[in-house]
Amino acid sequence: MDFLGLTGKRIVVTGVANKKSVAWHVHRQLRECGAEVIHVVRSDARKAQLESLLAPAPVFTCDVEHQDEIDALATHLAPLGPIDGLVHSIAFANYSSGMRPFDETARHDFLQAVDISCFSLVALARALKPQLAPNASVVTISISSTTLATESYGYMAPIKAALDSTVVFLAKSFSTTTKVRFNAIKAGPLKTSASAGIPGYLDNYLYAEAATLRHAALKTEEVASAAVFLLSPRSSGINGQGLVVDAGMGFNFFDSEIVRRFNGGGPGA
Repeated sequence: MDFLGLTGKRIVVTGVANKKSVAWHVHRQLRECGAEVIHVVRSDARKAQLESLLAPAPVFTCDVEHQDEIDALATHLAPLGPIDGLVHSIAFANYSSGMRPFDETARHDFLQAVDISCFSLVALARALKPQLAPNASVVTISISSTTLATESYGYMAPIKAALDSTVVFLAKSFSTTTKVRFNAIKAGPLKTSASAGIPGYLDNYLYAEAATLRHAALKTEEVASAAVFLLSPRSSGINGQGLVVDAGMGFNFFDSEIVRRFNGGGPGA
């Protein structure tokens, strides 16, 4: 039984880098549900690297920093038919100079990160609007902690907060002429290749693992499962929302075991 109603649905997935990516796990689960997956990656080099891994799904390239490439992507996708879903799993921040206090963020770095990580959702949605099915679902990947000053995430948290707001405004804007839905998955810390490039991220990841209610880290496939649900007709009543997937971390910061460790007691003290 196709409980999620995704059999035969055509879903465009952006952002696969490797098998650790959220987008990869979304791809795998969509295929298991019988959906038709179309991939979009940033460069020809990435396409060559992943094409055999993603086969038989077609792979297109698009650098979202360039509007002409976004427009060309829409042209290339048009002959494939209506698009039932779009997964926006694109983010970038330049940490090549290490982690700096937020007030020392370089203007170029911040604006580039906004362009790639946030505005790209607007640009892709606008370009693909004529091809989106009447009840299409668009899902982006955000983070659970945009209201926390998480130092080891640098300037990306404010940009993800902008992404969350963008979801709301796109949902409203599209509602005037379509029934296309926009939602975000607000994921807790994950062990991905992208996160590995953030200075100091491991310490936060280990803390987050201890802070989950189950004292076990959030799995990338769990985030993907929530995204697949939002792509499905089963989530038809959810629009303009940010679905937190963090295994309870967000309200468990004062867990007694964590407090004991801070006070030097150690586990079971």
